[in-house]
Amino acid sequence: MDKIKMTTPLVEMDGDEMTRILWKDIKEILLEPYIDLKTEYYDLGLPHREETRDQVTVEAAEATRKHGVAVKCATITPNAQRVKEYKLSQMWKSPNGTIRAILDGTVFRSPIMVRGISPVVKNWKRPITIARHAFGDVYKNTEYKVPGPGKAELVFTPAEGEPVRQTVYDFTGAGVLQGQFNTVSSISSFARACFQFALDSRQDLWFATKDTISKQYDHTFKDIFQEIFDAEYAKAFQKAGIEYFYTLIDDAVARVIRSEGGFIWACKNYDGDVMSDMVSTAFGSLAMMTSVLVSPDGKYEYEAAHGTVTRHYYQYLEGKETSTNPIATLFAWTRALRKRGELDGISALMTFADKLEAASLAVIEGGTMTKDLAGLWEGEVPAVVVNSRRFLEAIRDELEQRL
Repeated sequence: MDKIKMTTPLVEMDGDEMTRILWKDIKEILLEPYIDLKTEYYDLGLPHREETRDQVTVEAAEATRKHGVAVKCATITPNAQRVKEYKLSQMWKSPNGTIRAILDGTVFRSPIMVRGISPVVKNWKRPITIARHAFGDVYKNTEYKVPGPGKAELVFTPAEGEPVRQTVYDFTGAGVLQGQFNTVSSISSFARACFQFALDSRQDLWFATKDTISKQYDHTFKDIFQEIFDAEYAKAFQKAGIEYFYTLIDDAVARVIRSEGGFIWACKNYDGDVMSDMVSTAFGSLAMMTSVLVSPDGKYEYEAAHGTVTRHYYQYLEGKETSTNPIATLFAWTRALRKRGELDGISALMTFADKLEAASLAVIEGGTMTKDLAGLWEGEVPAVVVNSRRFLEAIRDELEQRL
């Protein structure tokens, strides 16, 4: 068959460690033989971020704003150990955090369900999508390690007028202090992204914070969501037969566990970080979780919801065989290709993405899988554990039949 032609490039952001190895294999085995792949490449591997003083991350985000669709490999967010290991000049910030801040986007994460692997929560029948606000809060905080007694104050100096001061705490000894922020414009973008995603997918939308305790910060989130819903989305939700409601985060957790799934759960930045890991693990595996960053002006950045699989990478460097699950990374590519095809009117690209996803799930449902899924397998046929490359080759064989 002739290779599918692309008209607009995808922004391709390469990454680190084992996922970087999988990234190359996915392109070689499953994409380049079938697509005349057109990408604008950015190397977000930690060594290159160090070389460019992280300017490459900013350039990749700006390219996403230009081209509209990006696909990203998992990347390292360095800690003190990584600074030493990679001989970094400083502890560079999370690439994801930088990209989210530039695009002002909301992250939607949803599990990939497969016949033969049941969620830990047995009443979950449909995917639960986490909508994570991707700006500010603890990820853009200012911290201070308090050395001893003293008064901590929150001070706001307006552009015009006198400073406003509030006492945070009178320290009688050592401690820690943290300040965080958000903006009305970013919260409003978050709300609109959630409402629009719910309408597009025809799913109920839940939103949860802790406004009973955080009577200014969290309550502002709650109020903005309600105001925007009432003014802009209430009639559309009613027409679509879907619901929006707000509840406290602890009540939401209880409701989620008792539910059958099939809805969007909107969370603040940190809540979404934690709850998406909980949901993905309960559904089976972090490697079976899709993630897309959606900006208010309709830019899309697709990635896996997991990290760089460091332990497998060290085994790989030692020449050992690894059985790393590539599904989330592969689905980042398929979702990006489908969106590119949708925006550019290339139906063949959309069809290819659909068939590649179907082939991937069919291989697992047929009993061939990576090691992480074998322990969860409940299918009728025995699980056959294969290494990462053989798994991708099995998907290719299945894809060939479907094409």
